[in-house]
Amino acid sequence: MSVLLPPAFLARVAATLLLAWLAAQLCLVLHTPLPWMLGPLISVSLLSIGGAPTQSWARLRDLGQWTIGCALGLYFTPAVTELVAGLWWAIALAIAWALLLGWAFGRWLYRVQAGSMLAQPGMDEERLRATTYFSGAIGAASEMTLLAEREQARTDLVAAAHSLRLVIVTVSIPFALQWSGLQGDPGLTLPSVRTVQWPGFAWLVLATGAGALLMLRLRRANPWFLGALAVSMGLTMAGLELSAVPQWLMNAAQLVIGVSLGVRFRRDFLHTAPRWLGMVALGTVGLMAVCAGFAWLLHWATGLPWVTLLLGTSPGGITEMAITAKVLQLGVPVVTAFQVCRLIAVLLLVAPLYRWLNRALPGARP
Repeated sequence: MSVLLPPAFLARVAATLLLAWLAAQLCLVLHTPLPWMLGPLISVSLLSIGGAPTQSWARLRDLGQWTIGCALGLYFTPAVTELVAGLWWAIALAIAWALLLGWAFGRWLYRVQAGSMLAQPGMDEERLRATTYFSGAIGAASEMTLLAEREQARTDLVAAAHSLRLVIVTVSIPFALQWSGLQGDPGLTLPSVRTVQWPGFAWLVLATGAGALLMLRLRRANPWFLGALAVSMGLTMAGLELSAVPQWLMNAAQLVIGVSLGVRFRRDFLHTAPRWLGMVALGTVGLMAVCAGFAWLLHWATGLPWVTLLLGTSPGGITEMAITAKVLQLGVPVVTAFQVCRLIAVLLLVAPLYRWLNRALPGARP
């Protein structure tokens, strides 16, 4: 059986990458935040919605997440790790906040959508409850869609909600932070090693690659990111400074991640329940506002920069928020710790919480 990819597929991938690179160059000229991720994301999204045959390759996205995870782990020096460990109570509060916020967002979506959605063929109250609950949950899009499918929700609406929320947060927060001029803690902005040492980098690639493959074998969420991150963190915590990650490789990783987000928005995306998408967009703005308030409370309680805690508690994706923290130098270890712990907790708890909350409702299945 041939494993060669069709030439037409490869041509679309190459054309999309070229477009993404040109968009990144334009963003560099315009001095926009995160040019290597936001330029590709915005340009590919617009062309995809316009009907252009854009294409992403999952293997490139995996390599991009592997690169980002490898680079972020280099920030977890023993001193920084001790600081982050002392924030366990704040991380626990952030997890509880995320679960509560996701539930509240889902309930709000149910209230504003029930009138129109329940009139659609095949939709009943229980299916709508599952759809809105998993659409509101602040977790990884693919995993939330899979959990929603097990509860017989409308997975197309769940996937659309998470894709739209992720892009809104990923685009709006970096622009807002750059224009505000806010700064993070200087002690949290530098990795343990800042020079590329090619023999050490080769060992770093082998070690983090093994970690990613192990996570993949164990069927964990985000295996390429979390596996590489875990190994890179472990090496840095142990005082092993092998090498930094080359900047050109970081740029390439951001580019392919931006492309992978942008290709989600096909022409038919806007025809997927327009009112649903409008309410998700409105609710996402509300989520960002209340998360900003919660981050301020944590800032008051911990003394850490508000902007760092904003990224750590925002309803964005772990990879995208960590990239934002790295590029804008806003406290990578704290942001990563908050986002990773939240992701793990949500994946473990969101489905049991749904069944527990749903059990007492009238009309629910036993």
